[in-house]
Amino acid sequence: MPAHRKYPQEVVERGVQLVLEIKEQSPERTGVVQEVGELLGIHPEALRHWVRKAQAEGRGNTATRITDAELIRLLQKEIMELRRKNTVLKAAAAIFASDLNAINHP
Repeated sequence: MPAHRKYPQEVVERGVQLVLEIKEQSPERTGVVQEVGELLGIHPEALRHWVRKAQAEGRGNTATRITDAELIRLLQKEIMELRRKNTVLKAAAAIFASDLNAINHP
């Protein structure tokens, strides 16, 4: 059984708010809980549980809106992470390409 993580209440609230807002704006969008969980470093099942709890308590439609500044900060964090991953993938591709050249042209 995985270890229990204690998430700060602020992170929990932001995660729930973000999921509910995205679902409200784009109801057809799937994978929202997974994306927000990865963005905030929250296990998706924990976040899914908190979102369901908030909806059951009637907070789904009256959740406090995330501020523009908070959203920008979260998106900037996601952009930095994606850029880092992109850099790693580019480096790996270069290594694999050089290995292929060495195999094909001994």
